[in-house]
Amino acid sequence: MAPANDVVIAVEGLSKIYKLENQEVAALRGVTFTIVRNEFLAIMGPSGSGKSTLMNLLGCLDTPTEGTYTLNGKLVSAMSEDDLARVRNKEIGFVFQVFNLLPRATAFRNVELPMIYAGATKEERGERARQSLEMVEMKDRMHHRPAELSGGERQRVAIARALVNDPSLILADEPTGNLDSKTGQEILNLFHRLHERGNTIVLVTHDRDVADQTQRIIHLRDGRMEREERKDKD
Repeated sequence: MAPANDVVIAVEGLSKIYKLENQEVAALRGVTFTIVRNEFLAIMGPSGSGKSTLMNLLGCLDTPTEGTYTLNGKLVSAMSEDDLARVRNKEIGFVFQVFNLLPRATAFRNVELPMIYAGATKEERGERARQSLEMVEMKDRMHHRPAELSGGERQRVAIARALVNDPSLILADEPTGNLDSKTGQEILNLFHRLHERGNTIVLVTHDRDVADQTQRIIHLRDGRMEREERKDKD
């Protein structure tokens, strides 16, 4: 068992039930696992397995019906909406399949945005945005808008935005889903470099080839944790 200060995420008996008209739908049923610092992990499962629900819970975008979720020793499953918003901004960096960039803003402004919400000064925002863009090899394109960038470049900007507040956790939801195989592998190589520099990364995917590049795979089926694989990659 990992020391308590090495555990980034601990979920126990996590369940989520949605009420639709006169029926209840159990999207997640009693999931339990831990994620340690600097782990690179994939969550896999077929459509309807609970991947998206689990991602929303880990990202503090939703709250569980039952069970507990602890992030860096804080019981986030019992937090208020305001506290959850602060955790989302400070502790978690999100990377989405569809990039979610502001179309009229430059790459620099898109990356800077989370720090505006965090209350950083203009000087601090500028320095950290440039550092994040440099980390993903996009510093030379920082003044371009999303429409002027390729899909791979847009995803790099989205990753820079996820990194800018130095989060405890990067959550990536199908980050290669809208990219061709070559560009997708370049993005995965970037995740590998981020992992090597100490980032904790959770990647949700339906693609076995993508999952195989991580250290551990959690398999979901029908809302339950079916099994896990340890890849033990260096």
